[in-house]
Amino acid sequence: MPVNSAAVSRAPCLVFAYHELGYVCLQTLIELGAPIVALLTHRDDPNEEIWWRSCAELANRHAIAVDYEVVFDASWTARIAAWTPAVIYSFNYRRMLPQAVLDCARLGAFNLHPSKLPAYRGRVPINWALINGEHEIGITLHHMVAKPDAGDIVAQETIAVTDDDTALTVYRKLIPVAARLIREFHPLIAAGRAPRRPQDLAAGSYYGRRTPADGRIEWGWSARRIANLVRAVTHPYPGAFCLLNGRRLWVWRAAVASEDGTRGAPGQILGHSASGIEVAAGTGSLFLQCVQLEGAAQGPANEVLPPALIDAAGKLQ
Repeated sequence: MPVNSAAVSRAPCLVFAYHELGYVCLQTLIELGAPIVALLTHRDDPNEEIWWRSCAELANRHAIAVDYEVVFDASWTARIAAWTPAVIYSFNYRRMLPQAVLDCARLGAFNLHPSKLPAYRGRVPINWALINGEHEIGITLHHMVAKPDAGDIVAQETIAVTDDDTALTVYRKLIPVAARLIREFHPLIAAGRAPRRPQDLAAGSYYGRRTPADGRIEWGWSARRIANLVRAVTHPYPGAFCLLNGRRLWVWRAAVASEDGTRGAPGQILGHSASGIEVAAGTGSLFLQCVQLEGAAQGPANEVLPPALIDAAGKLQ
């Protein structure tokens, strides 16, 4: 689709963005020649494992105004309105934009959500999709409304998920697709011709935020469900964990050893092998491959948990 450069240049954009998704989408808008009135973003949390590029640094290199301390009150809404944005974009911004802010955009407000809407509306959809064992995930560009991820769809694409994928590898698969969607559809948005396809919310799903405590492994689950949790919350997320002799044990990588039957009591350590340490689940068993004991470094399970240690424990809790 040829870029309507005249329409793009006449449509000033206000961008709310953070994380790698925010970076590549902001970068794409800059490459398209979109006038960006400001970037509203977040400061990095020192408690998070930061692996993404900085939207603020990208904006600074292009002389785009940056602000972090956004408070959605009347004074901030007036400030946003004074920028007279034609388009508002939200790319991995971690706060809901109120209707008063959305209304400031003459041509509408748009969000990129990493799921195939209406499935997985809400928070951390990639993590939830992996926890639930999905074999595909989508990314959706949609019109924004006050209700989260509920506006009409502009465009969406589907990405395959393998059993070896983690939340990070899936996220990285989505990044070039996100850039392509913005490159293709921003000219239509800037021209006031953005497609609209209503969502059937009743046919979808909504998930809330997760906390580190939600990474607790329940050994009564099936081996597949535990393996899915591990890959969904492994680095750079807080990780799946259990207890060994009262110490927290993080499981950073695991693989299903068997899917069927009962190999032992849930959490029972079945032994060492070249594949890792085998542990019984409610159904089947799995190999722990990379683990970390509280207060120690992570490493191969066979090294972190020598036979003497696990023989004394006998079971994970």
